[in-house]
Amino acid sequence: MLFNQYFPEILLRSGEHLVLVAIAMAISISIGIPLGILITRKPKLAGLVLGLSSAIQTIPSLAIFGFLISVPFVGGIGKNPAIFALTLYALLPLIRNTYIGINGVDPAIREAGKGMGMTDWQLLFQVEIPLASGVIIAGIRVATVICVGIATIGAAIGGGGLGVFIFRGISIVNNELILAGAIPATIIALSADLGLGWLEKRLITQAEKKFKFNIKINRRIAVISGILILLISGLIAFNYQQKPATITIGSKNFTEQFILGELLAQQIESQTKLKVNRSFNLGGTFIAHKAVQSGQIAGYVEYTGTALTAILKDKPNSNPQFVYEKVKQEYEHKFKLAAMQPLGFNNTFAMIIRAEDAKRLQIKTLSQAAKYSPQWQAGFGYEFLERQDGYRGLAKTYGFKLTKPPQAMELGLMYQALAEKKVDLIAANSTDGLIPVLKLVILEDDKKYFPPYEAVPIFNQEILQKYPELKEVINRLAGLISEEEMQKMNYQVDNQSRPVEEVVKEFIKTKPKLD
Repeated sequence: MLFNQYFPEILLRSGEHLVLVAIAMAISISIGIPLGILITRKPKLAGLVLGLSSAIQTIPSLAIFGFLISVPFVGGIGKNPAIFALTLYALLPLIRNTYIGINGVDPAIREAGKGMGMTDWQLLFQVEIPLASGVIIAGIRVATVICVGIATIGAAIGGGGLGVFIFRGISIVNNELILAGAIPATIIALSADLGLGWLEKRLITQAEKKFKFNIKINRRIAVISGILILLISGLIAFNYQQKPATITIGSKNFTEQFILGELLAQQIESQTKLKVNRSFNLGGTFIAHKAVQSGQIAGYVEYTGTALTAILKDKPNSNPQFVYEKVKQEYEHKFKLAAMQPLGFNNTFAMIIRAEDAKRLQIKTLSQAAKYSPQWQAGFGYEFLERQDGYRGLAKTYGFKLTKPPQAMELGLMYQALAEKKVDLIAANSTDGLIPVLKLVILEDDKKYFPPYEAVPIFNQEILQKYPELKEVINRLAGLISEEEMQKMNYQVDNQSRPVEEVVKEFIKTKPKLD
């Protein structure tokens, strides 16, 4: 049922996935195979080239994506950094197999070629490459499978592809969504592996049968190569074709952000002539902030308390109006960003425990919970562990003394871990739909530690100047969403597995102000 429901998007994401892999493989083949050939002619470079490509292979993919965010041209968010990273990962098997394949050619055959008067160039293309073609294709085969797998992580920086389903499924603890991304990715990888495996065997068989490839075989390979080049060129052209009057809306990496990003996108599409690209699931606060500041996305929804403490590095403040005005002024002055009017709800950090524990221990507030903290295992998000308004300040304010170090994990996994008693305390969001479903309890912030977290659209000012109609359209959303409505939408996506687009469209219909 899920595959039927998401079938059009699965096709779209599969296409995006294929585009990422095809472009990355085309670039890596054009670099890796010539490099492999070069080091067979310049053996002194072999250690350096193979060592460097091996070192790149050991770097975690998320680390590469994180590093690329601030790198000009090939970095930022979207498809470019994803393609760049995939290209790097594909190089090692291509370089190594080309090097091994050519060096593995029988020296007697080389000598025979030289005895026939062949130049080094003729020897390479008429003897060595044909005989090494099976090993080279094996390298392409390995590199392709690696690319298909790693391309799923590209969704973490807005690269699209089937990883969108996987990250979305993790964030809402939905195994079916994870499978909606994982199964097609597996099919693509297996299909590529089988197809290239067939070609590898065919080339090896031909090489074993005869030393010289006849004209018929060369023509057949040329035709296949030409078709592949045309297909890849078509994919590149389709992927980068210019779309007039198009802007990009982004979001962070959890359900509420997907909903709010879709709300902005649908509002813009229905009220203006602009087309909207969706670059959701960008990761945490800092990635989204960098993206809107650089203009790679036009806007996204931020929370005032997060902007104040995480981005502006200011002290927490409990006055909502003060925090909003401070963020608005500082964002305009420091970053050339416009903080629009608040959407109407406050999504504060929520320290959550199981209802059964709250009842057993008779606790309702964080002050009451502090004395039990040495017995608990906590699970916190990466941002919460690092931010000024995160765990360190909370522990100091309430006297929390966790004996075991907090486990760092993704938001969706935190809920699952708490429900399954792997952890006893998590830091999540007060509007999350999973809270009532999993019978969890939010501990009252009785000392008012957390600042207000009003949801506010943040837009790049240059883009607003280019499309002035955006400001009025977005400000129509001001004060439109209550905490109860936000929690309801989160619940519909998280627990009823309804598509984000459908939930947002239904919500908009209930608001005559938006018509």
